[in-house]
Amino acid sequence: MGRMIRVLVVANIRIYREGLTDALARVEHLAVVAGVSNLDAALQELRASRPDVVLVDMAMETGLATARALLSAEPGLRVIALGVPDVEKDLIACAEAGIAGLVPREASLNDLVATLESTARGELMCSPRTAATLLRRLARLAAERDETSPATPLTAREREILGFLDRGISNKEIARGLGIEVPTVKNHVHNILEKLKVHRRGEAAALVRRRANRPSSEPNLS
Repeated sequence: MGRMIRVLVVANIRIYREGLTDALARVEHLAVVAGVSNLDAALQELRASRPDVVLVDMAMETGLATARALLSAEPGLRVIALGVPDVEKDLIACAEAGIAGLVPREASLNDLVATLESTARGELMCSPRTAATLLRRLARLAAERDETSPATPLTAREREILGFLDRGISNKEIARGLGIEVPTVKNHVHNILEKLKVHRRGEAAALVRRRANRPSSEPNLS
């Protein structure tokens, strides 16, 4: 490792923080710019020292919130979550917050140094178990996206007709209301069912209702 890595440590237990900074300072290619106990001090040091990597102790009650605030203040900052419980919800919360590295509670100093090095290079280093957890989360997100978003977006006319289907209106009534031919409506309905990967009008209508009940941040059918 040729380049010196500048590290900021955020941990609220003094004896732990000092022990960690002392240990890291003895590693040849690491430079500990500071060890601080809270978010305000971390933000101040972030501006003053411009560290390459920030270690945040997840044993702190405010650990995840601190990491999020640092990332919000400095987009692109590389933050490592230190002492992450090997629990799916905690691992996923860290990943979704934008944390660049995960160090479990049972990790050694060598493990931590290796994670610092990989994170400074822009790489993610984690255990096979953690990788599996993150991949499962990605698979669930992909399934949710596929469930609500057609591979080919619906046209404006198709979305309009989908609204009629949700109200249980027949093809003939849709044609009369839109001033188009019944075969044209049937063709639109066929395309809607194909794009939404469903077989019946009722299933397409159910997707409309489910879309309406989802938070606005989730994908829609358009």
